[in-house]
Amino acid sequence: MDYSQCNDEVLIALYQEGDEKAIDQLFERYKNLVRKKAKAMFLAGGDSDDLIQEGMIGLYKAVRDYHTDKEATFATFASMCINRQIITAVTTSNRKKNSPLNGYVSLDQPARSDEDYDMKLIDVIQSGSEQDPEKLLIDREYTKNLQELVEAAMSPFERQVLAMYMEGKDYIEISRQLGKPTKSIDNAIQRIRNKVDKIKNL
Repeated sequence: MDYSQCNDEVLIALYQEGDEKAIDQLFERYKNLVRKKAKAMFLAGGDSDDLIQEGMIGLYKAVRDYHTDKEATFATFASMCINRQIITAVTTSNRKKNSPLNGYVSLDQPARSDEDYDMKLIDVIQSGSEQDPEKLLIDREYTKNLQELVEAAMSPFERQVLAMYMEGKDYIEISRQLGKPTKSIDNAIQRIRNKVDKIKNL
């Protein structure tokens, strides 16, 4: 089947019937819209890749929740879901960006509550615990590369399962929403873990 010739509603129906390739075509069809919307926003402490990822989550939710009996076309519904997901991410990020100031702990306060103990927190912090900026950058790059390799190694079904699992859904809920046996969900999670371990050991 040439999925590129199918309209959105047909692709959604195919996906809801278990055709994983249908959602890949929808992702490909709408990825430029996601990028366009992501570029129009700013995520404090993040970058455009973070917002693109949020936008793709919004697109996935649109595919998952759309029904052909809705008055709006899928394109309209998808645009709304993408906007909502990105705006929520930006709002949450802006709300959290000042949290270090709101919940700070003074290093000049006593390390213990004992009246006779006059040592301060700053005195008991080990120099070895200081974060090396170079190491942080290397760790961040390693994590990003690892994530890209894992995503490339996963099948569309495994990506779906992982996304729902990361949302906090249990095997039974994922099984029900995807219309797959619980054993299939468990197998997918195990395959993902094996792939992560294999890539980490490369």
